[in-house]
Amino acid sequence: MFFPILEGQPFNQPAGKIVCVGRNYAEHARELNNPIPSQPILFIKPADAAVAMAPSFSVPDGQGAVHHELEIAVLIGQRLCQATEHEVLAAMAGVGLGLDLTLRDVQDGLKAKGQPWEIAKAFDGACPLSDFVDASTVDNWQQLSLTLVRNGRIQQQGNSADMLFPIVPLIAHMSRIFTLNPGDIIMTGTPAGVGPLLPGDELEASLQDWLTVRCRVGDAG
Repeated sequence: MFFPILEGQPFNQPAGKIVCVGRNYAEHARELNNPIPSQPILFIKPADAAVAMAPSFSVPDGQGAVHHELEIAVLIGQRLCQATEHEVLAAMAGVGLGLDLTLRDVQDGLKAKGQPWEIAKAFDGACPLSDFVDASTVDNWQQLSLTLVRNGRIQQQGNSADMLFPIVPLIAHMSRIFTLNPGDIIMTGTPAGVGPLLPGDELEASLQDWLTVRCRVGDAG
């Protein structure tokens, strides 16, 4: 899967790993009755989790509730390892939106047993992604708003100002654990309002006034 950058040159690099952070908005942690973390909770989705958000994507069938978690996504353009925040800013190629699809019933069952929950987060197609806007568009990474409308009703609204771990220092922290390569994608956490998706749902996701994605949840895959 390749990711064009809007209003710029194509980014000719396939999708790499997707590095995610959990509970990066306090209200989202509270809505799931999870403790607010004191340091980033990181997990990875493989490249095969990445699919295009538009015009449609499917959700798994027969595995219980599939929840939407809209997030600001950052496309990495240069290798980062033990990076400073200045190096992170120079390495950001694009910014867009992603859905961290979560098999919530599966995840809850695994957590109750103290088991890893990758199969609830990292399955094929678990990360529908928008196109990416050139990262140079961003003046302030701590003032980015995102909204998800489902079937005509607002489901999620948030702003990066409310993140527990802001985007640039978060990516620097990630690079001290995982080397980040061109094509890797950072998912920066979801605001409150997560909930189930069903085939036939119509979605509209927006980032600032730069990007609006209209898509449909297709038949269960």
